[in-house]
Amino acid sequence: LDSARGKAYGFLKSQQEDKLSSINEAFLSDPQYAEEEDLASKLEMFKKKYMEFDLNDKGEIDIMGLKRMLEKLGLAKTHLELKKMMSEVVGGTSKDTISYNDFLDMMLGKRNAILKLILMFEGMGKEQEQKDAGPPSRKTFSDLP
Repeated sequence: LDSARGKAYGFLKSQQEDKLSSINEAFLSDPQYAEEEDLASKLEMFKKKYMEFDLNDKGEIDIMGLKRMLEKLGLAKTHLELKKMMSEVVGGTSKDTISYNDFLDMMLGKRNAILKLILMFEGMGKEQEQKDAGPPSRKTFSDLP
């Protein structure tokens, strides 16, 4: 039974990934993001990050998924804080899930949602660790013309 459930889960995941990939494609051809540097690799990174959440059956992040993700990062939040974070992302309180479109709008948009700052910070922490292990290849501000 478990292997069947695992298979179904794997199928769901790959289905979700296909859906997210097609949304990425749409963002790549969106003139609004034409100026965005390394858009393709950012979208790939955001897709991986989005799939780290426990998604509901619609493939969206609901409040429990958000709660669990933040707990994994050691940032337990109250229900009220979670609701506030979600409404920041989706721009209002009427929705109680974050879709991948919402997620990308947040990550690529100008608004500094708390969730975005947490994920960027967490991602940067990981990059730091990798960077210390290898030669510095990333350009710093001082290298810019």
